[in-house]
Amino acid sequence: MKVEILTKSENRGIQKEIISKLRELINYKNLEPGDKLPSERMLSEKFGVSRSNLREAIQKLEFFGILKSRPQSGTFIADIGQIAMSGMIDDILRLEDPDFKSLVETRILLELKTVRLAALRRTEDDLKKIREALDAYNSKVLAGKEAVEEDLLFHLAIAKASKNSTMNTFMLIITPEIITNFEKYHVCDNNQSFLGIQEHEDIYTAIKNQDPQEAKAKMKVHFKILYQYCYNA
Repeated sequence: MKVEILTKSENRGIQKEIISKLRELINYKNLEPGDKLPSERMLSEKFGVSRSNLREAIQKLEFFGILKSRPQSGTFIADIGQIAMSGMIDDILRLEDPDFKSLVETRILLELKTVRLAALRRTEDDLKKIREALDAYNSKVLAGKEAVEEDLLFHLAIAKASKNSTMNTFMLIITPEIITNFEKYHVCDNNQSFLGIQEHEDIYTAIKNQDPQEAKAKMKVHFKILYQYCYNA
């Protein structure tokens, strides 16, 4: 069996084609909120695409609240009017992959919020998980190893401690792309990784002391290099 390997741009093109066809189907059949879509098997055969590609397109429309999947029942049109739905799908089709600077800028904005909330809402279990991620980062850096993933796991632990599921989800979405590009763009050098040990400790201490203003201030210090990268480059 031949396995076709698609590039990122090719896969994005297929996704847009499927979403366009789903929109045409919804309009042609005059489907309304609560109506059920045909099965994945039927749609994949009708559109001439693989079920995995179809499922990814459906999941994307679910993420934006246009479709809703119910276990054992199928996929349904969400409670959105036809005009609004069509406009939203147009916007989705125009979306482009964000550039790395945009991802980093989004991360900064999110984390200045999440760290304040984490300081206010954290539990002892949250502190334990933040501490574990911090210790893993410290061990890698002190051993002279790259610790990009451990650094981001530390920040994800803070996002989880914020108890804001939406911001936590956004962090999870942008993290893989940041990990992929961090080394490529040489944002931080080895010296910055060592400085990060104390900066992380300061953030952790502020969260532990439940001091939101101090936590935000320490996070700003930690992001000094990223600020320069985004706004002065």
